[in-house]
Amino acid sequence: MAIKFQYNKTSLQGLDKQLKVRKKALPTLKNKESALRSEVQRAKDEAVRLEKEFETALAAVEQMTRLWNEFDSSLLSISNVELIQKKIAGVITPVLVSIQFDVAPCNLFNSPVWFADGIAILKNLAECAVAREVFIRKMELLDFARKKTTQKVNLYEKIQIPGFEDAMLKIKRFLEDEENLSKSAQKIVKTKQLQQEEML
Repeated sequence: MAIKFQYNKTSLQGLDKQLKVRKKALPTLKNKESALRSEVQRAKDEAVRLEKEFETALAAVEQMTRLWNEFDSSLLSISNVELIQKKIAGVITPVLVSIQFDVAPCNLFNSPVWFADGIAILKNLAECAVAREVFIRKMELLDFARKKTTQKVNLYEKIQIPGFEDAMLKIKRFLEDEENLSKSAQKIVKTKQLQQEEML
């Protein structure tokens, strides 16, 4: 990205202002990037933990597959998943508050004894699965924001700040050269005037 500038003091002042803004923002961006990186890792660890918990619960249930054929899956459904939004380093992320289930009425006298336990097992599986999905979404949102922040840090650090400094240096050298040429021209004019006065 080439920085556009003109060889004058106004342009130099404008570049200086922009450079100061970027230098001031850079530490904040680096802190945000670091915070997002740790939050992404935390969300990822929690999603992995919930995944393992889900797989463990599922493995325990799979041992009773013959019994599950008798289970009426319409007895339990998720009626509502309550989420709130929480800002983490400026990124809005979902936080699971609660899960409401609808348990259909069933005659426990006509149903197998383990149906009540089956409903509790399914609730646990559903809670693990929903919580895992929420943490995966949270991780995706935070990781996207972290990537954007990293890009901005790299843009400032590797392109814009050195570019502004280089442009300012070029302008300063140009202005110094112009000033030196002006002084030299004045000396030459003065010398010629003195020589003409001496001839008279």
